Amino acid sequence: MRPHSHAAGPADHAAPDAAPPSPTARPRVVAVVGPTAAGKSELGVALARALGGDVVNTDSMQLYRGMDIGTAKLTVAERGGVPHHLLDVWDVTRTASVAEYQHDARAVVDDLLAAGRTPVLVGGSGLYVRAVVDDLEFPGTDPDVRARLERELEADGTGPLHARLASLDPAAAAAILPSNGRRIVRALEVIEITGRPFTATLPGPVPVYDCVQIGVDVPRPVLDTRIDARVERMWRDGLVDEVRTLEKQGLRDGLTASRALGYAQVLKQLTGELGEADAKQETARATRRFARRQDTWFRRDTRVRWLAYDREDLLEEALRQVGGAGE
Repeated sequence: MRPHSHAAGPADHAAPDAAPPSPTARPRVVAVVGPTAAGKSELGVALARALGGDVVNTDSMQLYRGMDIGTAKLTVAERGGVPHHLLDVWDVTRTASVAEYQHDARAVVDDLLAAGRTPVLVGGSGLYVRAVVDDLEFPGTDPDVRARLERELEADGTGPLHARLASLDPAAAAAILPSNGRRIVRALEVIEITGRPFTATLPGPVPVYDCVQIGVDVPRPVLDTRIDARVERMWRDGLVDEVRTLEKQGLRDGLTASRALGYAQVLKQLTGELGEADAKQETARATRRFARRQDTWFRRDTRVRWLAYDREDLLEEALRQVGGAGE
């Protein structure tokens, strides 16, 4: 079933080396990309309204139901009547699967194109964006290999496994945080299954759609300030209560959702492992690191057309880059 949700993304791979887009004519898709707190959601809504389109979520964490405040999910009012797809489609206990997301997102995009609507992909999960717009196939899993690696993770922690990944695939190790055990295990699993570096399973871009990617460019000092302000706002808007509610729904058991920025720190705050000030500080610090990784990912793809976040004609220039309203 195709989950088109109107009620309501950390990359698994190292960033791609970009290749020129294919000259073959394809239906047009727009993507708004860039680091967290850059202002992608607002631009995406404005573009969708101007182009007669719908927003398709490419943020891996906004797929989860109830994870609203900590993911900066737009409210219904902020969506301005623009239909949004692939928000609130997974329970917090579900482990993220980019392959499943790819299947669902392609179905949404194809349906929108068939209806004459412009799909506007919005989000900062680089692999999820590429899973939609490029011809990517994702390696399967081997339950025995996965179980063995997870036992190692539980016994030894992330350090030895990340060091092993660094020796086998330095690019993947650089792209995956040393604390992210789930992604380290997945990378080592793929290496063992395929006999190739994890990053080798993500080839150069072979577009599936004619897609214009607009990057929202924010200088790092400004972005850091915006992230700090967002973290303060998250706590003020009730993130702790949101996490309490999700905890009752199994958040602690969710291998993906429980590690989301902000949510992982609040879970520690609720057990007393962190005080509120430390939880905020750790969230801001981890989010700044994540934003730098996002920025690195997207800047290696030369197809992205970067526009300054604060230019007065941001929407107009984005429309010019796309080719004009209604095209």
